[in-house]
Amino acid sequence: MVFLQQPRAEAASHAPLIGIVAGEASGDLLGAGFIEAVRSRWPDARFVGIGGPRMLAAGMHTLFPQEMLAVRGYVEVLRRLPALLRVRRRLGAYFLRERPDVFVGVDAPDFNLTLERRLKAAGIATIHYVSPSIWAWRGGRIRSIGKAADRVLALFPMEPPLYKAAGIPVTYVGHPLASRLPMHPDTPGARRSLRIDALAQPVVVLMPGSRLAEVEHLGLLFIRTAERLLDQHPEAVFLVPMATRPTFERFRWLLRFHARRPDRFQVLFGHAHQALEACDAALIASGTATLEAALLKKPMVISYRMPWLSYQLMRWRAYLPWVGLPNILAGRQVVPELLQRGATEEALAEALAQQLANPEREAQRAAFAEIHRALLADTQTAIVDAVASSLERSRMARAGM
Repeated sequence: MVFLQQPRAEAASHAPLIGIVAGEASGDLLGAGFIEAVRSRWPDARFVGIGGPRMLAAGMHTLFPQEMLAVRGYVEVLRRLPALLRVRRRLGAYFLRERPDVFVGVDAPDFNLTLERRLKAAGIATIHYVSPSIWAWRGGRIRSIGKAADRVLALFPMEPPLYKAAGIPVTYVGHPLASRLPMHPDTPGARRSLRIDALAQPVVVLMPGSRLAEVEHLGLLFIRTAERLLDQHPEAVFLVPMATRPTFERFRWLLRFHARRPDRFQVLFGHAHQALEACDAALIASGTATLEAALLKKPMVISYRMPWLSYQLMRWRAYLPWVGLPNILAGRQVVPELLQRGATEEALAEALAQQLANPEREAQRAAFAEIHRALLADTQTAIVDAVASSLERSRMARAGM
């Protein structure tokens, strides 16, 4: 474990120390925006915990690799449980000794809420950024959230009423992607920036997930789906933006040993927004990337596969008929979802072909635009106000007030 070289007692007295832990790529994106927002008010604020490359670039100090938290599904978590518990214990001991002014758990609720509860009980102000999906499944978790977090920062408009009804302080911050992504995407400009041949038709994005386990489950399926689509669209180009070096290398390995037409695939390290802005349609693993595609007004097919037991446990506890954020936020099926046994290369290729030829595309774009407008908010100001309130609580606690 790597500790801060400068102890808390020697740190600058006016610079807030903020503990922060973010899991996986979407958390890294949100965490980086959080750091930038806080630094707009407190330029010397210091951040320490677990973060990805964007958070490190924003100036945080990380104690463990973020990839350690990038686990999804009950079975996968069980395999990594001893290591995850060791990391959480050591983080808890570190923060209890260093006494940050505020601790922020960014998503990763199964990891962060227990850590937050321990710190809150010790008098450290806690914020949970990204509400767990209590509106989709595991609604009983709201009680444990209230025990762990002094305040929840909610991304979606249906979330604050649920917390207010439970007496849990909540701030609606909107989704940062809604402010960062254009209402009207510049597809030709994105294609030029990625040096895509103007004659390439169609351009399709493949996003099999940000975790290595997801790429293992979905990578080959997405490749075979793409090659089936090539039978109908022989000039198609497939962009594959990968979030981490391990996923980037793994997908390239899959192409090298399993693809019949590897020349039709362009694997990118990062550049997910540009790739989505450049595309005609996308095949995406369920997750935040589906929201990015919707905000960029792109037709898509949502897919997912996980171990059978994990899927059954999650399915039995679900409240909604959809897993994709575009459908959940629209309150109806706007894009197709093909999951588990339904996610075959034949079915996915056919669904993608239908999305490319979609006669209802304008209605779909209108639904995406409605989602975009609903998620717009002054995220930076909302984050700063929430942190200011938590810093005041910490100040009063230290003063014994």
